[in-house]
Amino acid sequence: MNRTISVCTWSLRNDLERVTEVMKHSTLTGLHLEISAADAFRDAIQSNGWQISSTMVGFPQENYSSLETIRETGGIIPDAEWPKNRELALAAIGKTAEMGVKFLSTHAGFIDHNDAAGYRKFLDRMKELADAAAEAGITLILETGQETAEDLKHFLADLGHPAVGVNFDPANMILYGKGDPIEAIGVLAPWIKHVHIKDATASPVAGKWGAEVPWGTGDVDTAAFYQALDAINYRGAVAIEREAGDQREADITHAANLLEQAP
Repeated sequence: MNRTISVCTWSLRNDLERVTEVMKHSTLTGLHLEISAADAFRDAIQSNGWQISSTMVGFPQENYSSLETIRETGGIIPDAEWPKNRELALAAIGKTAEMGVKFLSTHAGFIDHNDAAGYRKFLDRMKELADAAAEAGITLILETGQETAEDLKHFLADLGHPAVGVNFDPANMILYGKGDPIEAIGVLAPWIKHVHIKDATASPVAGKWGAEVPWGTGDVDTAAFYQALDAINYRGAVAIEREAGDQREADITHAANLLEQAP
């Protein structure tokens, strides 16, 4: 695969030693860097010549223990947390621009088209952050999964902001039970700026989490996935994310090897 292949630093707990070992024993050349770890990684990035395909910012109140809790606590939607999260996001935008990185990813929160007032508030908050991103010369990229591709497309079209795109994660579509990730690539094609390499199996119970699994062993049809990216002429970076399991280094290295063999 002739493109930058990154590793998500939070997959290895933002542990510089673990990340360094994975980089040494694989063909990885880039990082999807959690912004809170930027200072700790700065010297290693420079000395090793690692590329930063994107930064990432999360929000402290987020609770992923169930689909219900993350719907309530995710992203920039909770009103009580907005002042703090606004400052956190603006600081992340500034740090990303300072580092010369093009993209900043985040889970912005669940989009609810049935709540007119809440939807308008979400649009306003995203526009404020997007305006700041545009002024800083970067693009905010929203993680897929919490909603269907069509709902996310509707939101992006309503927002209509050139500084907002998509970080496409095929596993999240499966984990959240929000549709076929291969079809979703075509729906979201104009906005896809960065891609996660992550696999999952769907839950047999509606409304429950699926299970994340190593790349190539779950419900993502990897051959169709690569073909779908080629069909939309995607030439950006891909970043391996592994948030489960007790052999993450091995899983990440194996995924990197599979990606090197991919067409």
